[in-house]
Amino acid sequence: MVRFALKGLLGRKLRTVLSALAIVLGVAMVAGTFMLTDSIDKAFTSIFTDVRQGSNAVISGRTAFDVSQGAGSTAPTLSEALLPKARSLADVAAAEGSVDGEAQLIGRNGKAIVFGGAPNLGFSIANGDSRFNPLTLVEGSWPTSGQVVVDKSTADKKGLKLGQPIGVQAEGAAERLRISGFVNFGSVATIGGATLAGFDLPTAQRLFRKPGRLDEIAVAAKPGVSDAQLVRQLRANVPATAQVKTATQQAHDDAAETNAFITFLRGFLLAFGGIALFVGAFVIANSLSITIAQRTREFATARTIGASRRQILTSILLESLVVGVLASLVGLAAGVGLAKALFWLFDLVGFTLPNSGLILTSSAVAIALAAGILVTLVASLRPAFRATRVPPIAAVREGASLPPSRYAFLRVPASILLTLLGFGALTWGLFGPGLSTTALLIWMGVGALMIFLGVALLAERLVRPLATWLGWPSARFGGTAGRLARGNSQRNTQRTASTASALMIGLALVTLVSVLAAGIVSTFRGAVDDLWKSADYAVTAQNNFSPIPVSIAEATAKAPGVDAVGSVRAGQARAFGSVFNATAVDPPTSRIFSIDWKEGSDAVLARLGANGAFVTEGFAKDHHLSVGSTMKETFASGRTAPFRVMGIFKPPTGGSPFGPVTISAQTWDRYNSQPRNLYSFVIMKGGTTDANQAALDRQLRAFPNAKVQTRQQFVDNQISGLSSVLNVLYVLLALSVVVSLFGIVNTLVLTVFERTREIGMLRAVGMTRRQVRRMIRHESVITASIGGVLGIALGIALGALLVARVDFIDFTLPVGQLVVFAIAAIVVGLLAAIFPARRAARLNVLEALQYE
Repeated sequence: MVRFALKGLLGRKLRTVLSALAIVLGVAMVAGTFMLTDSIDKAFTSIFTDVRQGSNAVISGRTAFDVSQGAGSTAPTLSEALLPKARSLADVAAAEGSVDGEAQLIGRNGKAIVFGGAPNLGFSIANGDSRFNPLTLVEGSWPTSGQVVVDKSTADKKGLKLGQPIGVQAEGAAERLRISGFVNFGSVATIGGATLAGFDLPTAQRLFRKPGRLDEIAVAAKPGVSDAQLVRQLRANVPATAQVKTATQQAHDDAAETNAFITFLRGFLLAFGGIALFVGAFVIANSLSITIAQRTREFATARTIGASRRQILTSILLESLVVGVLASLVGLAAGVGLAKALFWLFDLVGFTLPNSGLILTSSAVAIALAAGILVTLVASLRPAFRATRVPPIAAVREGASLPPSRYAFLRVPASILLTLLGFGALTWGLFGPGLSTTALLIWMGVGALMIFLGVALLAERLVRPLATWLGWPSARFGGTAGRLARGNSQRNTQRTASTASALMIGLALVTLVSVLAAGIVSTFRGAVDDLWKSADYAVTAQNNFSPIPVSIAEATAKAPGVDAVGSVRAGQARAFGSVFNATAVDPPTSRIFSIDWKEGSDAVLARLGANGAFVTEGFAKDHHLSVGSTMKETFASGRTAPFRVMGIFKPPTGGSPFGPVTISAQTWDRYNSQPRNLYSFVIMKGGTTDANQAALDRQLRAFPNAKVQTRQQFVDNQISGLSSVLNVLYVLLALSVVVSLFGIVNTLVLTVFERTREIGMLRAVGMTRRQVRRMIRHESVITASIGGVLGIALGIALGALLVARVDFIDFTLPVGQLVVFAIAAIVVGLLAAIFPARRAARLNVLEALQYE
């Protein structure tokens, strides 16, 4: 039976290749994901390890909780006097202090040099030849007073030259420094889109407004002194506001947030690989079902000459195994190209990632191959068992077909039950009380899988009415070819349903994403309209979301025509045992915002004082707070202060600029050494005018990382980040649509084989080649349209269910995008028909009439 199976494959090369393509794409996505994330993981590991090279221990400011980078809160600084004290200790061979922060390099056009959302890193270089310095000098010299070194990558991209002056903005207005050298970082090939700016220590302390302070002290041990011994000695000699860790532990802690991101990214991308494989399983199952039906007489002959049902089953599974292995190996190779394409895609949307070269681990190979092979085998089980039911008598019958399963009558009730159970599981995952994140994702994944399988099985009953309706244009305007195409799509409803279901899955997910995105955008616009009372302009970071120095708001207030500037500070704090994103406001915000108060009024924003706070309705409910209640809030510095609740508000559906707890900016600044604003809002005399815009732009020319926006520009820019994420999602989901396209191609090719004599007969009675091509195209479009209608309808239903669970999104139907998706389904049908239509038109009439 091994030779029998292999001959079956070799005799149907085209069918085998078309079936295998679906698995190739799915495995390529899985393998490419592992290569991408393993490469990023290695790059980040190298970065965090190189930073700590030469160190045995690190002294830094002690925080009350883990502070997320870019959230607005920072660790407290250290006194510079601690450095000579550390150097004097018996176990210390060398010690070096440093400061760091965000430093924007300013290009010739006067704008900040940024590459997507990558960080702009600034740091001190106390001694270029130090054992603690992870940088390599490529050209020039290390910086002295009034100088800066820049990473070679940024210099090459922007055409920077040694000795040229360049603007640098840190905590204050931009300063002009001279480029003394170009550097590379550690051992990684690229650090992504990050820019590096290095200064001597006094310059860095001035730029970052940390005079006489240090962020870290790197310490090296004398020979024979263990890391643990060094840490013990240091801990005994540092103040309570400082902490000491081994260099290894510090590198591990630095990487913790990045590792969490990589884990998320890997799971996120693998989900799309799983979707592609799931769609591929439909293609494999459908293709095998068709080929097995076409090989009925072949299997019957084998049974007649002695082959058992078990041998027939073995031969089919062996064919599937060979297809799965070969397709998975090709997919593994294609994964290299896909990983490079993913790097390019993320770079294109402004999410440039560090790269240490593509890595293919043995575990990634094993997982990718196992996924492809198992999916192929599982998809082939039902067609394989159907093949075993071929009776020997079918060998002498022309046009014999497979007998129906004895459980065929249960197909409809079982599919309905499966769909209902799927919606039940999904609903429980979304609304079930007390579910962990893992449990929620499992319930949602299982529910979605059951829904897709149930609808796919139920689709067989929907094919005839849908084909009648969707095929009306073909029958009306396509002539005889169009009418035949509609009849062909209704002839084998199970086959048409399976083919359409592969496309249905991809379009359902695309529609789901589109519904969620439309809900987020519309509710965000509504939230801005509800909250934004009287401000004329908003000032944010160039990337729209990073906190910016308070000096920018201070400078804005000095612009001619400014009536008031109200800012929202952002950072992290802890209360009731949980860390959250906290905010702070200054008095002018009472004129800017119109808040939906449950208790209190907009005047609360101006009367918070030294110990006042206002909280969200949900926070108050969770912690049994009311106006007059007292709560304690702990800041990153470790200091704790009591606050009295002065107001409780209900955030608008689309989100709010305020965190669960908001205090006064004056109090926030007392407990946070480097406060930052998330937004600043400006009220101008005369409102929004070209003159006022120009005045603000001139005033902020020294702060290139800030930008002034009108209300409409602010909304559009905030939404632009969502648009980038959506573009990535659409590209990744397009992979499943491509897989389904191959499924339609495969089905049409196989049906052309099946209907060879029929097509020959049609040609013999006068049908032209052009009419044959038109018939196949119409059939393809009808099948794709069925998948499109089912997918869009299911995507809307799933989107409505998810929106009902998320409090900050209202249901919005993106009509324009849905029309685009419907047109896209028709285009997929047209593309899928190109090869099968040409193949059908080229059939020799005489040979077709004799075909069996």
